[in-house]
Amino acid sequence: MSVLLVEDDISIAIVITAALEDEGFSVAHCQTIAERDRLLAEGCFQALVTDVMLPDGDGIETIDRVRALHPEMPIVILSAQNTLDTAVRATDTGAFEYFPKPFDIDELARTVRQAAGTGQGSAPRHDEPLGGGLPLVGRSPAMQSVFRMITRVLRNDLTVLILGESGTGKELVAEAVHNLGNRRNGPFIAVNTAAIPAELIESELFGHEKGAFTGAVARHVGKFEQAAGGTLFLDEIGDMPMQAQTRLLRALQSGTVRRVGGREEIRLDTRIIAATNKDLEPEIAAGRFREDLYYRLNVVPIHMPPLRDRSDDIEVLARHFLQHAANEGLPRRQLTQEAAELLSRQTWRGNVRELKNFVYRMALLAREDTIDVDSILPLLAQEPAGAQVAFQGEGGDIANAVSQWLAVARPANGTIYDSAMAAFERPLFAEVLRETGGNQLRAAQALGINRNTLRKRLSELALDPEEFARRP
Repeated sequence: MSVLLVEDDISIAIVITAALEDEGFSVAHCQTIAERDRLLAEGCFQALVTDVMLPDGDGIETIDRVRALHPEMPIVILSAQNTLDTAVRATDTGAFEYFPKPFDIDELARTVRQAAGTGQGSAPRHDEPLGGGLPLVGRSPAMQSVFRMITRVLRNDLTVLILGESGTGKELVAEAVHNLGNRRNGPFIAVNTAAIPAELIESELFGHEKGAFTGAVARHVGKFEQAAGGTLFLDEIGDMPMQAQTRLLRALQSGTVRRVGGREEIRLDTRIIAATNKDLEPEIAAGRFREDLYYRLNVVPIHMPPLRDRSDDIEVLARHFLQHAANEGLPRRQLTQEAAELLSRQTWRGNVRELKNFVYRMALLAREDTIDVDSILPLLAQEPAGAQVAFQGEGGDIANAVSQWLAVARPANGTIYDSAMAAFERPLFAEVLRETGGNQLRAAQALGINRNTLRKRLSELALDPEEFARRP
């Protein structure tokens, strides 16, 4: 079986070629779209693996030319542009799979093997382009998983349940599913079910007839009807009163609603997306949430990771928010690399929402156009405990180590940060390598950084993973 690989980075191409050859493929490699088209016209391939940004154009934008030559050939897309926009564009071409860089080479090889075995892409084509600036950004594996899940529900009306802590961006996911999906021309109606008084929630959701209860002086059209042809987003569904849960379950089962005080069954034409920051299974066990409703809502779960599980994204998000702050009239600021790394080491309990608020405050209060570590430290000192680095291990071991080091090293004012990093980073990396047997992928995952960053730091710290791999 033969695979065509289009990749302009020779080092990446060598690694991919070796992995695919191990899977039994014959690999033809080229670096440009023009060369790709020539090879496709001359030969037959079981699969195409292509980068997006190539020297002579965009690999996604020219997929139509590939389809014209080989309409059934599966396509696997690689990209260093790790955004939801790229994932959606890749999926919208009917690509078999999309891999953000850096990727797991073994997983890529397995996917190409699977794609070549099917002889066709996994998704239908849609000629209408998906556009618009997208609010979700992230290069971490956790966010790439979210992007992949979003792309899988764009061309259907399956019910989606978004799970995640407060501030992780659940409503942004709901908006993305709506704005990029089949119902984007219809309304998007968002309801915070936790903010509606229990006695009014049924009226808000299902509507009421005139005279249905004291104060019902006119007919009220509920959110389900308002969302006809579009999407109804039920936020904080875990806080919905039990009686309203029963009515909601009936609506989902029957596909109809009845206004409070009414007799007419109104047929629904609404996609349902729900979200909660609660773990619903303990709520079910405690009798606060209906199990049957949970299974009705949990058709396609999307788990929004907390920021502590996607620290690779903090720098990307911070720079993104600085740009947005400037667009909204705040001073235009730049973030030094050292300052970005400092932000990435914080624990943001309020997640993306807390980081955004901090970046906006930073843009407003910074005295210079370039924000460095010295500009950030005073602001971090004012943050609640959630944004502080936690030097607390079991028994306070880490805190004790820091205290002892300060007493012995006695670094001068203004040098404590750099001195501490030099003193603690090398033993930290060494210990993680020891625990992972020198496995760089596992070490990077444990540290919460990508493999490229790990390799760079290991080189700078003169640490050889092979030494740890050889140890018993």
